[in-house]
Formats: sequence, structure tokens, C-alpha cells
Amino acid sequence: MVINIIQFSLVVVLGLAFIGAGTNHFINTDFYLSMMPPYLSHHLILVYVSGVFEVLGGVGILLPSMRKMAALGLLLLTVAVFPANIYMAMEPELFPQFSAVGLMVRLPLQLVILLWIGFAYFYTAKEVKRPQ
Repeated sequence: MVINIIQFSLVVVLGLAFIGAGTNHFINTDFYLSMMPPYLSHHLILVYVSGVFEVLGGVGILLPSMRKMAALGLLLLTVAVFPANIYMAMEPELFPQFSAVGLMVRLPLQLVILLWIGFAYFYTAKEVKRPQ
């Protein structure tokens, strides 16, 4: 029972985190634009599209019938935005609001997020129900 509550809570927190992060793309658009590596084009469109997919993925993770598909989408999205995290770590002087160490630490945290999303995928595969 306790394990089920923890599993359920982890999935809910993950979903809410992605909904919040995706929404933030529309609130703090300039920040996300600054993260875009210069070799990519259409920065504004990419910021908005990634924000939409983060929100959709976050909502999908919360819905048991959509969780597997949403988890796969969030896995792909997290990998797709990783170059922006590398760019930030490689150009810390462009992001004075963050420490260079913080930007480097952020990179392995992406692996934690990927594992967390993978957990949500397998949590659904086991068909564990919401705790009562």
C-alpha cells in the first residue's frame, strides 16, 4: 500500500512538473529563447512547440490510459531538448543567473528525469491502480 502511494505520487509530481515547465515556456519565453543553440532556426516556434508538448505530456502522464504514450513522448522530448542544456553548460557566460557548476550539474539531472519518465512508463505497464 505504501509503495503504491509512493509510486502514484511520483507519477503525479512528474506530470505536474512537466505541466508547470511547459506553461513556463509561454510565461518566460525570453528565457527559453536564450537557451536555444544558435545552430537551430525558428527559435520561437521551437520554444512554443516544446512547451505545448511538455504540457500535453504532463497531462498524459496523469491519465492512466495515456500514460505509456505520454511517457514515450516525454522521453523523446527530453532527449530532443538536451542540446539546449549542453549549450548552456558550454556557454555559461551567457547565463550569469546560473553558476557554471550548476549548469554542469544540470546535465546528469537529465538522466534522472529520463529514469523518472521510464518509471512512469513501467508503472503503467504493471497496471497499478490509484491508491484508495
